[in-house]
Amino acid sequence: MAAAQDKTLLRKKAEAGKSAADSPPVSAERALGQALAKVAQEQMGLPLQVRALREARMTLADLPEVLEDLSMLAVIEGPQEGLGLMVIPPATLSALIEMQTMGRLAKAAPAPRRPTRIDAAMVAEFVDGVLISVEEALASHEALVWAGGFRYGSYLDDPRPLGLMFEDISYRVWTAELGFGPGGEREGTLLWVVPATGRGARPRPARAGTGVVEGGAAALEEAARAAEAEWHDQLEQAVLNAPATIEAVLHRVTLPLAAVMAFKAGEKIPISLQALEDLRIEGVGRRLLVRARLGQHGGMRAVRLIDRQEEGTLLPDLAPRKRDPREMEPGRSPFPTIDPEMMPDLGQLGGMGDPNSSAYDPLPGDELGGDASGLEMGFGGLDGFSDEDGGLPPLGLALDGFGAEEEGEPPAPLRGAGG
Repeated sequence: MAAAQDKTLLRKKAEAGKSAADSPPVSAERALGQALAKVAQEQMGLPLQVRALREARMTLADLPEVLEDLSMLAVIEGPQEGLGLMVIPPATLSALIEMQTMGRLAKAAPAPRRPTRIDAAMVAEFVDGVLISVEEALASHEALVWAGGFRYGSYLDDPRPLGLMFEDISYRVWTAELGFGPGGEREGTLLWVVPATGRGARPRPARAGTGVVEGGAAALEEAARAAEAEWHDQLEQAVLNAPATIEAVLHRVTLPLAAVMAFKAGEKIPISLQALEDLRIEGVGRRLLVRARLGQHGGMRAVRLIDRQEEGTLLPDLAPRKRDPREMEPGRSPFPTIDPEMMPDLGQLGGMGDPNSSAYDPLPGDELGGDASGLEMGFGGLDGFSDEDGGLPPLGLALDGFGAEEEGEPPAPLRGAGG
């Protein structure tokens, strides 16, 4: 008895010391089969046996022919915008839903029905679990390039949009025949569809027979840096390759809708000459990016971008300037309008109506701004008007001939005593 126990212990130690290379080699077929059984048992407690697995290559036009009616098409998204499918036919979908809702399988599968959004939400975790498990199992296998990086994205209940959503390329189609329950009483199938050409990350190098990455922590850190650098490169390429719409605006004209509706072939819209020298290169929302001039290149119309230092040489923008609300608008005069017929006739005022009249000549001493206070002026020409009472200053201003003119004649112009 003791000898038998010793042999058993020795056998266990020998098996533990054996290289992992003695185990079956990892392959995409084995990774998918183990992932289906493992995830179904761990997530739902559903016994699942993979009875057969086969791979085929198909084009996009061939896919609808292998899809069972009323199947749920789980769209999976992968690296570099690659798309794939996890096709769950009605028999398999009903088994997954029953285990999550009732905790057991019915003796017979229900009648097929169209899948709903609730069904898609309930199996999304199962789909992601299978994809993650396959990716982990193939971490050091060359199949990781086309099998890794996929996750659940959305679902379809009709295969007709596939031609619009998917690329017209070759696809790997894996078909799994399944049995559900302890004895496999219920049967079903499942399809896994991914692009045939690999777009994912390269597999990590592994130490022979151990599955451990060579170099230990340092190699893992280096691999993480390389993956991060690759991710940044892919993001940069995606951003730089994104479409950007810009417009070269020659001129803008605002017209009433009635005038636009009346446009006819051959209608001419006037454009200023300045517009040829001052084009606007605009982005989304009429955002000004740069200015340009109209020209040609290779016999075709083209625009020449203008450096910001040259923008000062451009003519001012012809677009109407927005008025500052603080600017005052000119208003009407508050004074009444004077009728021109009521204005006095300046001709009746003699020479004073003429701005060149000698009546407006400066007095002596005013030409140079001198002091005229010493001039002696008198009013000797005013008959009967004297300064006996001291009411007049002793000025020597004389109005020669004042009042001597005949009635109706203009008075003589004023002049100084010395003039």
